[in-house]
Amino acid sequence: MKNTPTSIKVESKDRQMIVVWSDSHNSVYPFSLLRNACPCAECRGGHENMGPEPDPDVFDMPAENSPRTTIVDIESVGSYALTPYWEDGHQYGIFNWDYLRKCCPCAECRPA
Repeated sequence: MKNTPTSIKVESKDRQMIVVWSDSHNSVYPFSLLRNACPCAECRGGHENMGPEPDPDVFDMPAENSPRTTIVDIESVGSYALTPYWEDGHQYGIFNWDYLRKCCPCAECRPA
């Protein structure tokens, strides 16, 4: 069975989204990381650059506090993904569960 979220919480004050997965793993995603890892064609630089994994560079980008990196809402996409709505109006990235899990920045998921 694939990992799926059992809980998703957006903490605006701390600028992070917390996901608890069906395997009990907790992922804490800074808003900046999620925006930098946005999987939409516009953010990835065209359809030819879209893929099942985030660009490894997104894990090393500095945190940014701006409308571009502020989540104002999230919406479920069926039972397989979510779409963040950003303060700057961007709302095109569909983070399927597999891609979202691959964005987890923790030491367990991103070994040095």
